[in-house]
Formats: sequence, C-alpha cells, structure tokens
Amino acid sequence: MSTASSAPADKTGDGAADGPECPPNAPPGRRFEPDLRPMTRINLRPIASPMPLGFFTVAIASVMTGCLQLGVFTPEARGAVALCVLPAFALQFLVSVLSFGARDVIAATLMGTFAGSWLAYALVMFSGAAEGLRVLGVFNLAFLCFGALMTAVTPPKRAMWLVLVASLPRWAATGLSGLTGAEWLTRTSGALGLLVALVAMYAAFALMLEDMRGEEVLPIGRSGPARAAVTGDLTVQLRNLERHAGVRRTL
Repeated sequence: MSTASSAPADKTGDGAADGPECPPNAPPGRRFEPDLRPMTRINLRPIASPMPLGFFTVAIASVMTGCLQLGVFTPEARGAVALCVLPAFALQFLVSVLSFGARDVIAATLMGTFAGSWLAYALVMFSGAAEGLRVLGVFNLAFLCFGALMTAVTPPKRAMWLVLVASLPRWAATGLSGLTGAEWLTRTSGALGLLVALVAMYAAFALMLEDMRGEEVLPIGRSGPARAAVTGDLTVQLRNLERHAGVRRTL
C-alpha cells in the first residue's frame, strides 16, 4: 500500500515547490512566500537630539559672518573668518546624517543644506575668487527660495520655523548686497545675522534642556504631528513604520 508524501509536490520539475499559500490559478514555477510580518523585527536606535548642535553652529557662524559685514573686522580678515566658519560645515553635516537616522527628513534636509552653504562661503571667501561676492549674492538668493519653501512645511516645528523666518530677510539682504555692492545692505545683512544668531541660540538651548529633562522647559511652540511625536506614546512613534524610508523597498 502506498503512502502519500507530506512534502509539497514539485510542479516545476527543478526541485522548487510552490508554497502552501500558492493560489490555485498561479502560473507554474512561481514561488510564493508566506506572510513574513509576524516574524519581522525592526530595530530602532535611540539617539540624543542633534538639533542643539545644529542650531548652536548656525548661531556661532552667523555671529562671525555678521561681524564681518558690520565692519567689526577689516576686509583683510575674510580669510580668517572663512576658516572659523569652515568647521560649521562638518558639524552641520554630522547633524544632517544623524537627523536622517532619526527619521526627521525636514531637519536632515535643512541642516545638510546649511552645511553646504557654509562650505561654499568658506571656500569662496578664503580663496578670494574673482567675482566672489556677486556669486555669493546669487547663491544667497537661491538659498532664499529654498528657505521660503522650507517655511511652508516647518510650522509644526516652531523652533526650526523661527530660525528660518529670521534667516529669510538676511539671505535677501546678503544676496542683494552681493549683486549691487550697496554698503547699507551689507550692514543690514550683518545686523540680521546677529538676530539669526539670537534666535538660533534660544532654539538650541531650549531643545537641549528639553532633551536633558525629558520635558519642555522653555516654550518652543510645537504643534500638530511635531507635538504628538514628543507627547504621544510608542504607538504614535511607530505608526506606519513599514512605509518609512529605509524599511520600504524604494525611496
């Protein structure tokens, strides 16, 4: 008497058997895998917030460039200022990388672009390239367009939004002063740079206190999804995780 084997039948002739979940009308040789969701694990690595470092870097670099524009430093100090600003590129690039790892695309994009802008400024000013100020003028106007777009998506992250709003008129003044050579625009840009530094310092200090104490100490003004991400439970943090970049198959 013959006994039926419990192994699935080989329908392809090459030793590859269709799985038990195979639909009855599936084409021959098609391999269907079982539902892997019950056995899937996604590991998340908590990190300290990199945003205080990013905003402190913005503040310090803005003070240096603002003082140069206000005439605190002589024009011969451009190279020294460029060397002082150059580390801002490395620090904000680090913040951008950490922000991507923390799944915050807005912070990562903003800090990564800031990093590129400090690098461009430092290289142009240190090298003394011909027409450098005019080129930086166009660069700042392009940065102004980027900042305007970013302000449209950052209102829930009020600290970041405030830094951007303070930066917009400075980018406009710097761009126009580079193109026109108007001294009053250069001075205006320098004063606005100090304002940006103050706003960025406050944002950095408030975020650092919040990360250290686990609660909001100084008002930041988060709203909507940004507030829910801080005050919500673990379920809120992991909502739709399977559709996040790095988990889904494509970006």
